[in-house]
Amino acid sequence: DRKGLFAVISTDKGDLVVELLPEAAPKTVENFVTLSKKGFYDGIIFHRVIPQFMAQTGDPQGTGTGGPGYKFEDEIDAAALGLDQVKAGEAPYYERQMMMAVIRKLGIEDEATFQQRRAEVEREARSLADKSVKDVLELNGYSFKSGLKSVPGKRGTLGMANSGPNTNGSQFFINQVETPHLNGLHTFFGQLEDKSFPVLDQIINAGNGNSKITGVEIVDKR
Repeated sequence: DRKGLFAVISTDKGDLVVELLPEAAPKTVENFVTLSKKGFYDGIIFHRVIPQFMAQTGDPQGTGTGGPGYKFEDEIDAAALGLDQVKAGEAPYYERQMMMAVIRKLGIEDEATFQQRRAEVEREARSLADKSVKDVLELNGYSFKSGLKSVPGKRGTLGMANSGPNTNGSQFFINQVETPHLNGLHTFFGQLEDKSFPVLDQIINAGNGNSKITGVEIVDKR
């Protein structure tokens, strides 16, 4: 038997067995464990599933807007993910973040203004190309912690859903594929065991709202 901290997320399609990663995201794991032990996740649907991407759950309202009534900060170490070494201009996934950084800096708040100043925005965004991905994300309000063993978004990785920096609650998603474009934007805190992939595939194939969590058991073998 492997040592570690595990969660068995029982669903109406079968069990999702997950290894939790407290060294990557201690507060996030603690939050998930606390909510699980309270029965918070029991009966909650997978409200958003996207084939070849991920399955999202954890909203008691089932709409994508609900949560536990509080928000907490991201736990991401940009250096552990190598985002301090990659130039934003060489990482196609982060083009949108470069644009957003400029929009934020110029104080553009509506689509009409953006369209009027689009050429200026694009020119300024190009000037960020030599900055690291970490620097660009920081311009967008993301803050990073050092000393965490952050993991990138791989197939089967569990990540916190959010609506921007430091807006974590109870919603999380499980990757069906690798998601490099989410690195630095979401806290990843667990990894699905290989044997559970067929269950994840069934949940995603069933479509939005057609699968639900029946219970979560935490198994501590540390």
